[in-house]
Amino acid sequence: MKVVTSGNVDPASSVGALAKKRLTVALVLSVAMMVIYFGFMGLFAFDKPLLGTILMPGLTLCIVLGPLVIISSFALCLVYVLWANRVFDAGIRNLR
Repeated sequence: MKVVTSGNVDPASSVGALAKKRLTVALVLSVAMMVIYFGFMGLFAFDKPLLGTILMPGLTLCIVLGPLVIISSFALCLVYVLWANRVFDAGIRNLR
């Protein structure tokens, strides 16, 4: 049985753990984006009166939620980039 310490880390298990972390983060962010997008599309398809709710003259709920869907995609992308720069890239450097 091989003892794993900081000096003799098994590269294969480290690569696998790092790949699993990246996949988990990517799946969570992808599911979040799909929930946001398909939630908005579901409202658009099945509850148009709700989206037509006037918040103030000239501003409906749809006009607010539409750009928020787009902004959320940028925010989720930013979350991934920050995670990749701080965790994933550091893990890759440690493997070298």
